[in-house]
Amino acid sequence: MNAWVVRGLGMALIHILVRVLLGAAITQWPLQGSILRWVALLVVVLVALIWAGIDGIRDRHRNPDPDQGADLTMLWLKAALLGGIVAGVGSWLADLLPSLNVTQNSFFFEITSGAAFTVLLIFVPAMLAVFLGRFFAGREAKKASQGRGGDRDARRGAGSAAGAAAGGTAAAAVADDNGYGQHYPDGTYDQTGYADPDADTAVFEPVHNYRQDTSDLDAGEGQDTTWQEPVDLGKRNPEEPKRGE
Repeated sequence: MNAWVVRGLGMALIHILVRVLLGAAITQWPLQGSILRWVALLVVVLVALIWAGIDGIRDRHRNPDPDQGADLTMLWLKAALLGGIVAGVGSWLADLLPSLNVTQNSFFFEITSGAAFTVLLIFVPAMLAVFLGRFFAGREAKKASQGRGGDRDARRGAGSAAGAAAGGTAAAAVADDNGYGQHYPDGTYDQTGYADPDADTAVFEPVHNYRQDTSDLDAGEGQDTTWQEPVDLGKRNPEEPKRGE
């Protein structure tokens, strides 16, 4: 069964039931007829508000984009038309029962003027409720999406901060390594065994004290230290006898 048929028949049944109860109440308390009529009118309007408001909330949850929502205007217009006609016919038939005092109007009046008034009682509150339901549901969904976006931004910011801190720690560790130090979480540095790069250059003592004159070390005791011409080993002295002579 179509949705508008369900709503039309439901509103018509509620309207007939309210008119039957109103007739019975006026019979018992005839002096309170005006107040009872207003109460009956408010009951019909309240039911239309609640039902259409639920439709508006559900439609906004299913279709967050307003351009893609369901056509609830035509749905409730057709429901109101059906409900008005059925309510008029049902009220006239209920008045035929001897124990009920539902209406004093004719059948033609009930399906024309009476039905038109019932249509307004259903359609106008329904449209107001659809608008309010969509509005509040959309605002809640927007707040929820903004809250999730804020949480994502916070987590992203925390991750970025952690990454920056890790990068800073790594950079500090590299700087410490370049400075011949060692990085510790508490900020202390152990540079034992390493010289201060800003200190003055240390002057080391020479390993050997060399002397410029080393002739006394080269010559042995009792040897002649006078200069001699070098001997050419490639030439043989003619005065020297040959080997084997």
